[in-house]
Amino acid sequence: MMTKLSILELGRVRQGSDRRTALDEARDLARHAETRGYQRLWVAEHHNMPTVTTAATSLVIQHIAAGTTTIRVGSGGIMLPNHAPYVIAEQFGTLATLFPGRIDLGLGRAPGTDQMALRALRRDPSNSDHFPQDVLELQAFLGAVQPGQRIEAVPGSGTNIPLWILGSSTFGAQLAAEMGLPYGFASHFAPQALDMAIRIYREGFKPSAQLSAPYVMVGINVIAAESDQEARRLATSQQMSFADIFRGARNLMQPPIDDIESYWSPHERAQASQMLACSVIGSPETVRNGIQSMIERTNADELMIVSDIFDPEKRLRSFDIIADVNS
Repeated sequence: MMTKLSILELGRVRQGSDRRTALDEARDLARHAETRGYQRLWVAEHHNMPTVTTAATSLVIQHIAAGTTTIRVGSGGIMLPNHAPYVIAEQFGTLATLFPGRIDLGLGRAPGTDQMALRALRRDPSNSDHFPQDVLELQAFLGAVQPGQRIEAVPGSGTNIPLWILGSSTFGAQLAAEMGLPYGFASHFAPQALDMAIRIYREGFKPSAQLSAPYVMVGINVIAAESDQEARRLATSQQMSFADIFRGARNLMQPPIDDIESYWSPHERAQASQMLACSVIGSPETVRNGIQSMIERTNADELMIVSDIFDPEKRLRSFDIIADVNS
């Protein structure tokens, strides 16, 4: 197979653990992943979620990049409507100066939070309407300083950090195609528009200074273990997390259970199954076949793996199995 593999990390806080441990486990995963040939590890900006520690995304990237040597580290993504493009240019320009050639900047236009937290961020919900202009402004701040330019991102200017457009709808696909940027689709939690978005992106792609041909990254949940039965049990931690979201419960990540049906209602199961449709759960053989069918379906250039497992050692083992079956 040998499709490029990467990792999406949320720095999840486990029951019985703490936030510092979650951030260090994210760094430890990146260290392990770079020995196994993973391309990049990205962290996502989410706010007001007790189990997610990656809200201050650029700081988490710094923590992970400082603890690794080769793997690319970046945002999957920065929710640009929450920030002034100039500030993001300075933050990521600093990261690119400290860790040259290793920083990615994935951009999304969702708030990554609820309406109350959006107010706490002092942001206007209509900011997302300006997303295309904000991406262009950010790109300009990261490019070469132009004659007569009065405002410069320091550090930032001249770094030309690779930008990615991330999304779960056709809007991002159209924008990424128009701007000639790589495109990442969030099929790990919002798979409905996957095939249409990829088609729109590839058909509309216009080459740019950053990218000469379309490049598609697809999100997928993979829980790998020695057997299908063990993998299905490990997957219950993520399934409970999704049920908790629907309930508005703010639980930390829970250890796996033997019977997920005893935890969620039929309605919660239906909702979660829809959101987690792009998932592969099983033994090495099951995972190999599942990854292969995802690649055949999407012709993706790269897969962004989410492997939400409670036990850190079993989580590392999952990523080992994924790397092994892809080789």
